[in-house]
Amino acid sequence: MIEMLMKPKRAERKPWEMFFIGLFYASISFLFVALIFGADDVLKEGSGILLVTFTVICCLPFIYYIIKLEENKDVQISDSGKLIKEHSKALRAMMWLFLGFVVAFSFWYIVLPGSAGQNFNFQIRTFCAINNPSNFQQCISSYGASVTGAATKMGSFLAIFANNISVLIFTLIFSLAFGAGAVFILVWNASVIAAGIGIFAKGRLGQLPIGFLRYMIHGIPEIAAYFVGALAGGIISVAVVRKDLKGERMWRILEDALILLIIAILILLIAAFVEVYITHAIF
Repeated sequence: MIEMLMKPKRAERKPWEMFFIGLFYASISFLFVALIFGADDVLKEGSGILLVTFTVICCLPFIYYIIKLEENKDVQISDSGKLIKEHSKALRAMMWLFLGFVVAFSFWYIVLPGSAGQNFNFQIRTFCAINNPSNFQQCISSYGASVTGAATKMGSFLAIFANNISVLIFTLIFSLAFGAGAVFILVWNASVIAAGIGIFAKGRLGQLPIGFLRYMIHGIPEIAAYFVGALAGGIISVAVVRKDLKGERMWRILEDALILLIIAILILLIAAFVEVYITHAIF
């Protein structure tokens, strides 16, 4: 029942409503993990992964059906420009969903700081591994880290872009193999970003908007690129299951997927530039 609160067609008409669905899904998952599994000495060690898993379970049916809807458009629409415009409706809905995840996770991280280390344990480790690898253990123990830069901005730009491309590849592989499976990577990224925002805010709820801007200036285009890649892989996956990859349909679907991948790579290029040359300059 919970996982079908929003229908894909309604989400495309009113994508902003997915923000509140994301808030609800992430909050329900957090409270479920914190209250039920947090009391178990064994399961609480995996709270960070369980938090992501339950959020994925909530939104997986929606993601699957919206990808299925987009694959239908590939079959029915031959004009590439119109097709990309139609896909943008799904992208907006998924981006609002993602933003809901980030805000909800960040809110609970800041409001319940005592449980943050437990329920975001893997996310904090990932954050520290990325931002403060030289003082990894100290970062984990203090739940705070200072961002370390590369030797040059160009070196940082290339490293970030290469890392983002690797995430895009994994997203594509997951979506090809499992259809809507890439949502796991995307929810995981939302939880890691939320941990970063929580660490930046240092337990002050008033710092949430600033922390949100700190990561979302470059994070929004970056995650949008991953969603575009997931959409491309998911469309092919659904087409294989429905046996639409034959004749003229096959080339139309593959062409659409290739265009989406090119768009995703270009967006990641812009996101890496923004992160290195704009975000770091502001914060």
